[in-house]
Parts: sequence; C-alpha cells; structure tokens
Amino acid sequence: MENKKQNKSVAFLTLGCKVNAYETEGMKKQFREAGFDICDFQEKADIYIINTCSVTNMADRKSRQMIHRARKNNEQALVVATGCYVQAQKEALLNEQKLDLVVGNNKKSEIVELVLAELKQKEAEYERARFEQDIIKEAEYEELMIENAGERTRAYIKVQDGCNQFCSYCIIPYVRGKIRSRKPEQVLLEVEGLAKKGYKEIVVTGIHLSSYGIDFEGGQDFTRYGGKPLLSLLSKLEKVEKIERIRLGSLEPRIITEEFLKELSKLEKVCPHFHLSLQSGCDETLKRMNRKYTTAEYLEGCERIRSYYEHPAITTDVIAGFVGESEEEFETTRKFLEKVQFSDVHIFKYSRRNGTNADRMEGHIGENIKTERSAKLIELGLEMKKAYNEWLFGREQKVLFEEDVIVDGKEYVAGHNERYVKYLKPKTKENIHNEIVTVTATKMLEDGTLLCG
Repeated sequence: MENKKQNKSVAFLTLGCKVNAYETEGMKKQFREAGFDICDFQEKADIYIINTCSVTNMADRKSRQMIHRARKNNEQALVVATGCYVQAQKEALLNEQKLDLVVGNNKKSEIVELVLAELKQKEAEYERARFEQDIIKEAEYEELMIENAGERTRAYIKVQDGCNQFCSYCIIPYVRGKIRSRKPEQVLLEVEGLAKKGYKEIVVTGIHLSSYGIDFEGGQDFTRYGGKPLLSLLSKLEKVEKIERIRLGSLEPRIITEEFLKELSKLEKVCPHFHLSLQSGCDETLKRMNRKYTTAEYLEGCERIRSYYEHPAITTDVIAGFVGESEEEFETTRKFLEKVQFSDVHIFKYSRRNGTNADRMEGHIGENIKTERSAKLIELGLEMKKAYNEWLFGREQKVLFEEDVIVDGKEYVAGHNERYVKYLKPKTKENIHNEIVTVTATKMLEDGTLLCG
C-alpha cells in the first residue's frame, strides 16, 4: 500500500482479552503506515474502530455502548466494529444504525483497505451482507505485527488464534474458528523489535495457547504433542537479548505434564506464574461444560508445578452459577478452591450465550443465586490472595515497575514481581519506570497489593 498522508484521524478502543489488545496494536501499525493519524478515543476523530468482546452479556453490552459513544463523539465519523461481538452478533449489527462497517475476526489484516473502500462510498449504502458469521475456514494464521505495545513496559505477543475445544458455554470457537499458529520466525522478529525498543517482559498469549504449533503438522488434538511446539517457541524466545522475563498466558490444565514441566523449568526467563483455567471445581459441572479433565487431574497438575517451582503463582478462572449447578455442586467447587489454594482467582457469573450448547440446556440459574455465589467465591479468592502474598514478606523480590498511581492520596510507582504480585513503591525523583528493582514488602493493602520501601 502506498504510504501517503491521508489527512484523517483514527481512534481505537479495545475491549476484552489480551489477544484483542495485541490485534489492536497490529491494526494501529497498519493505519500509521497508511498515513493516518492515531488519536485518543475521547477526541473527535474521522474514524472510530472498536475492537469488541463477546465473552459475556456484559461484554456485549459494553461493545454496544462504545459503538454508540463513538457516534456521539462525531456524528459524521466512520464507525467501525471488529472483534468477537461482531463475529457473534451478525443480525444485531446489520440492524445497528450507529455502525458504518463491520470487520470479521479473519479480516483484521485487511482493515485499512476495507476502511478506505468504505470511505469512498460513504454516501452510498454499504453492502453489509459481505460479512459472514460462519466459522472461519482459513487454514493459515492471519499475520498482524506490532512495533510497540503502548506506554507500558510489558508487551503481549499473540502467537495463536482459534480454538477446537468447544466448551458448552463458549462462543469463541464459532467466532475465532479453528486453531492457527504463528510461524516462530515471525514471533521472533516481532519480539526482537520490541526488545530493541526497551521492553523487558513479554507475555506469550493466544486464544488456546496450549494448542500452539500443532497445526504445523496437521494436528488437531494438542494433548498428543505434549506442549513440544510451545516449548520450542519459548526456547527460541529465551535467547532474545534484553528480554528479561517471559510470562505465559492462559494454559489448558492437560498440558501440565511431568515432561512439559521438566523442559519448561529449564528456561530461566519463564516466570513462575501459571494461569490454569478451571471453570468449576465439581466434576459433574465440568462434564456439562464439556471440559475434558477432572478435578483430580487438575490438582495433580498444580502439585507438579509446585514440585518444580518455589512458591509458584497459580491463578485461575471460575464460572459461578453454570447451568444446572446445584448448591451441593457449588459447595464442592468452593471446597476445591480452598484445597488448591490459588494465588488469585477471577470469578465470572455464568453468562448465557446464544448459539452455544449450554444455551439450550435446561436448569438455568437465577441471577440472584449467581450473584450470591459469585460474591462468596470473590471473598474466598481475596483471602487466598492475601495468604499467598504473606509468604513474600521479608523476601527480596525483583519488581518491574510500570506506572505512577495514587493510593489514598499518596503517589507511588506500581509494578509486578515475577509471580505477578502487585507492588507499590513511594514515588521519588528517581525514575524507575521500566526498571527491575529488588525490593522487600513491608505492608499489605486490603486488596492484597504489597507496599515496599
């Protein structure tokens, strides 16, 4: 594409997961290279691009709200929506008067061309029927690349897209398609570029990260490969100079085998922080969710991690109030969380998704019960987080400081240690942004954040 000044401004807003955040940075790069000016979403822009999320009903609502806000910011602007809400809610978007253009998840690398085409025919009715909601059929990974990851010191690197798991509650396999992996040489090229720009930590992420690379040889079931393609990629990233930390995104519990951990633990830059999605601590609920492991297998994985790493951070996601969840099943989940003792837990109330198998199940739980159960698990999660963080008192930790924050009227610099525990250090004239500093915690706040001198 010819790189010439377009005399038009583009504003982006990202909702949802880190993969979306990564893809937004990739789209920004395309627009910069095409000669567009990038501006803040709150400003008056010629074009607004909302990278939407559809993981919950709340995410759908937020996506709609941001589309309306963009139109309110500038009635004459071109308003574009992409992302998972776009993929999942075709009919709603076709009738959405606030939108000019929808771009499917498999068309983000073409977004500049699509926007330019739409700008040329803005006065005419756009042919919305070109957008298809069908499962993405492309066999190859759609290449996007970023040159920076915003103002923060941590860069998210997307290496994989799509999911083959088809959990009964999840719309993502339908809107992201089958697994596709990024070529290692492309990942390396991107990470090397970010390292030169000063990023010290990368987070390797994907829609189903544990499936990375199995499609290179035509595989569909990640368990047959034992995580070897992912390990191979990580070993290459380990050698990138100036990158001091490699953090893994969400992993499938079934990838945590003895063989996988034996090799992973040899990589010194990989952080002792593991996010293993659980969703339920009750085997019967897991079956209805179409999760393909048992709580016993999950617990074994956690115990393996703890045998290879000292005080590793194990975090998870749990859905409260899934279809058919009885009080007994909920109590089983609560007790299982206590048994595992996570360092942090993300709790979500079950959100009914049109088009999923769970949507057609009988036994949906009332909102009041879901809210009550969610609150109990959130309280338990905070207790476990504090218990985990107490171990860090009096122990020197290397913290990568990232941003200035104000807490109770006082100025601090905030950062995270290798286990992704948040630290606050009183702000001084010394600039420690993007620096790894050795500190010791002296106090804990109510939310589990640690204060250091």
